[in-house]
This record gives sequence, structure tokens and C-alpha cells, in this order.
Amino acid sequence: MKIKSFLAKPFAGYVHKQIIKGMGTALVDQQSIFEYLMKAGAKTEFGKEHGFSDIQSYQDFIRQVPIRDYEAFKPYIEKIKQGKHNVLWKGQPLYFAKTSGTTSGIKYIPISKDSISNHINTARNALLCYMAETGNTKFADGKLIFLSGSPTLERVGGIPTGRLSGIVNHHIPNYLRSNQMPSYETNCVEEWELKLDKIVEETLHQRMTLISGIPPWVQMYFDRLTQKSGKKIGDLFPDFSVMVQGGVNFEPYKAKLFESIGRKVDCVELFPASEGFFAFQDSQNAEGLLLNTDSGIFFEFVPAAEIFSAHPTRLPLQEVKLGENYAMIVNNNAGLWGYNIGDTVKFVSTAPYRIVVTGRTKHFISAFGEHVIGEEVESALMAAALESNVQVTEFTVAPVIAKEEGKSFHEWFIEFEKAPSDVVAFSKRVDDQLRSKNVYYDDLVRGNILDQLHISLVQKNGFIDYMKSIGKLGGQNKVPRLSNDRGIADGLKPWLQNS
Repeated sequence: MKIKSFLAKPFAGYVHKQIIKGMGTALVDQQSIFEYLMKAGAKTEFGKEHGFSDIQSYQDFIRQVPIRDYEAFKPYIEKIKQGKHNVLWKGQPLYFAKTSGTTSGIKYIPISKDSISNHINTARNALLCYMAETGNTKFADGKLIFLSGSPTLERVGGIPTGRLSGIVNHHIPNYLRSNQMPSYETNCVEEWELKLDKIVEETLHQRMTLISGIPPWVQMYFDRLTQKSGKKIGDLFPDFSVMVQGGVNFEPYKAKLFESIGRKVDCVELFPASEGFFAFQDSQNAEGLLLNTDSGIFFEFVPAAEIFSAHPTRLPLQEVKLGENYAMIVNNNAGLWGYNIGDTVKFVSTAPYRIVVTGRTKHFISAFGEHVIGEEVESALMAAALESNVQVTEFTVAPVIAKEEGKSFHEWFIEFEKAPSDVVAFSKRVDDQLRSKNVYYDDLVRGNILDQLHISLVQKNGFIDYMKSIGKLGGQNKVPRLSNDRGIADGLKPWLQNS
């Protein structure tokens, strides 16, 4: 046993015990964080405007602090960029995490001296829990790759600014630097395909033991490695034993990734975002991700159907119910208050509190009143794919609204790795699955208002070429699963089969 894996074993055991202990104190920890945030926030410009010094309870907080998205936070961010202190949190942020928005364009999410440990320690804790549970510490002695954004930081209002993954790269502990791939120079390359080629060259003959990234970009990495070597990933890297992933639902990518590997490896799922590291997979044997209840974030949950109403129901952790779809709201020690992160989650356990991510608050289809969400389309497609022995590379869904004759329907744009022999029959299977999961959609189809869904076939690498065409290839960018308009659908036209 080498020194890193040897030292990791007792540390993993210690951290794992602390996390198990925290499972039993989640509600107490959340209350403590709430009180701490109110006290610290009272000294900020935001806290003074919203009467934090008068807040005695969570109900007081609800009355005085409305739910906001980034657009509503933007005026405060602009003040920070102008050099003002104590706006949302004490002093100024340590960093701005730069992320792409929609109506807001680029978003600048503050990361403070107090909140940076949430981002760093949670990823560490996920791996330590894995080590403690499985006994696999050997991967710590091999080469580890984190497919991420560039660590090059610019300055915005004097504050170091960059992609979250690039910021975190600056905080990788020294004892892991010698294990980390790719080289710093390669990691700084902005153009994804050039960067990917360099990563392949650097890692092709290394002893890779852990590979981490967003699933579609990990798949691209695997494809390039196989093209270069002619080998399955598991044969190319015989000591590769752990895949760490997050950012999107793993299930649609799982079959193809494992086929590319050619054998089983363990998976550790994470739920990080610029606004905070919210949850992580703490066990190989339990469903869902453990909510990070003692890491500077106070969580609120809004029934997803109410998130855009004027006065939505807001629930603290102790009032959530199993199986309900919630929009997640965060308050943290970087100065986010009542902040709608845009993700929806569902609790699969409350002892301890474990969640699954079900979609995005703005990524749903309700062009006809059906309110179909990401979890439903992913689940329907995966179930039909399993029945039909097909493999899906990527997909997205958009509505088609009938102008004159005919009925409206959902159009599914799918790129297959292994296509069905009968696309019409496969469409029917997916449609039946979706109808079984969404009663409103079923009523519309049954009532002859909507036609059965239609599938449009996307060429091989069509989604990659589409993302390249809009300047969003690689890094942290993801293809939205659902849209209420035809923007993505129209953009995909050049890459449809027979187009």
C-alpha cells in the first residue's frame, strides 16, 4: 500500500463517522445556520434593507425576504463590482463564479472566504465516504482527472473571476497536485476540442484511477481515447475504478459510458453549483444524494408548481415530504438570500435527508397545460430504451403547436448510439411511458387534444456540433432537456437525419 492510500484510510473513517453523526443533527444544524446567517447578514446593506435585526423566526424571514432569481439580485452584484463592501455579505467576495444565464447573460455568483470551504470540502467528503464504505483507497495513488473549465481567472471589479471548476482548481491540496491531470497549461486551453486532444495525449499512457466530469463531456473524452488507442477504457486504464460525475442526470448517459469502459467501475454522484455544493452521494447502497445540511447553507423548499406564483409556500427542511417535487431555495454565507437556484428536487429519504434532482424550474413543457418535467421525460425514455434494447446518446424535447389542420404534439430530438429498428413503435413505447408518469399529458392524449409524440432523428455527433455552433461546447455546458419554445429545435435542423 502506498503512502497516500495508507494515510487516507484513517482520515476517511474519521470523516465518515462525522457525516453519519451529522445525519442525526440535520435539523438542529439548519436552525443554527439560520441564526448565524441572520446575525451576520444584519450588518450588510441587504440585511439592513430587509430588517434582519428584527427577524426572530423563519416566518419573520419569509415575510421580509422574498424569493429572488439572479435578475433581482443583479443590482446588488453591480454594487459589489463597483467596489462597495458589506453589500450581501461582510467585506467583498473572495471570488465571483462566472456562469451563463438566460435573460441575465453572464451571471456573477459571489463566493466568500466563509463559503469556499463548502465547495472544497464537500467534494473531498464524497470521496472519503466512498473510501470508508468500500475500502477502496488505492485510487488515491494513481492519476486523477477532473474535466473542468479553465483555471485562468480574470478580475471583475478587482475580484478574481472564473468558472467554478477553475476556481476550485486553485484549492486542490498540494498532496494531490502530483496526481492531478491534465497539466495546468492544458487545463488553461479555452477551446474545448483542442483541449480535449491535449488531454488525450497527456493521459493516454498514464495510470488513470479516477475520472470526473459532466457525463456528456466524459463520453467525448472516452470516445477520443478509444479512437486513438483502439481499446475500451477499462482495458486502456486497468486501474481505473472510480467515476465521479454530476451536473446532469446520469441515467441517460450510463449505458453508453459503461459500454465504453467495458466493465464495472464505481460511481460517485455530486450536486455542485456556483451557488453552493448542495449534496453528494455518501453511499453506494442508498438511493439519492445526502443533503449538505451543515455547510453554511440554509435550505428552503417550494412546491414546484408554485415557484412562479406571487406568494408561494416556503418550507424549511423539517416540513418537506417524500416524493414531492420542490424548487430549491438557498441562503448562504456568501450573501445569497431567498435565492432560487433554478433546480427542482425530490426527497427519497428524510432519515437521513437524501434527494434526487428532478429538473430545472424553467425546463419543462406546459405549452398545452401538461407540465411535463425533466425527470418524467428522462424516466420515460430510459424505460422504453431498456425495453427496446436501444442506447441514447443525447436528446431534447420541444412542443409543436398545430397552426391549421392536425394536432399539436411533443417533438423529441434523439441521437441514438444504438437506434431502434422501428422508430414509430419506439415512439409509442416512449409515449406510453410518459402517459403513465404524467396524468395531465395522458388526459390531453386521451382527449384527442395532443397527438402521440414524434421522434426526429439527430445525426451522429449532431448535439456536439450544435453546441459547438452556439459556442457552448465542453466545460460546464449542458443541453436542456425541455423547452417551451422552438429555439433549440430550430437550431438542431442542420443536424437532423435526411435534412
